[in-house]
Amino acid sequence: MDLRVQRRLAAELLGVGESRVWFDPEQLDRIADAMTRDDIRRLIHDGVIRAKPIHSNSRGRWRIRHEQRKKGRRRGHGKRKGKAGARLPKKVAWMNRIRRMREYLRWLRDHGVIDRRLYRRYYRLAKGGAFKSLRALRMHLEQELKERR
Repeated sequence: MDLRVQRRLAAELLGVGESRVWFDPEQLDRIADAMTRDDIRRLIHDGVIRAKPIHSNSRGRWRIRHEQRKKGRRRGHGKRKGKAGARLPKKVAWMNRIRRMREYLRWLRDHGVIDRRLYRRYYRLAKGGAFKSLRALRMHLEQELKERR
């Protein structure tokens, strides 16, 4: 039974490609009798001919990989393409570092651990790049506060 004409007409009427046209296997003889566009329209209305849903790529594998990467897996040397500066730009690393330091200094000043002058001095030191990290700033500050006592 050759249903190429019916498939083509149904595809045009449904606005999809021929590969997405579905025929009810129980009603193939009824479909074969349909020759005009009106016949095909009637069959579409009756649900004998339908358009298959669009299939997109499955994201299941991506989800699994993504969960593993969140745990730190699949991030070794063999998986890296760009330079370290491309994966995390120096400026972004600096912004993250300096924001943490400034937030910490603000907290110390507002809670009375350090006074305005010490805050200002350490703020400028941080801006000048005197501390490699928040931990380095803390150690330096603790040392200074110990000496003051």
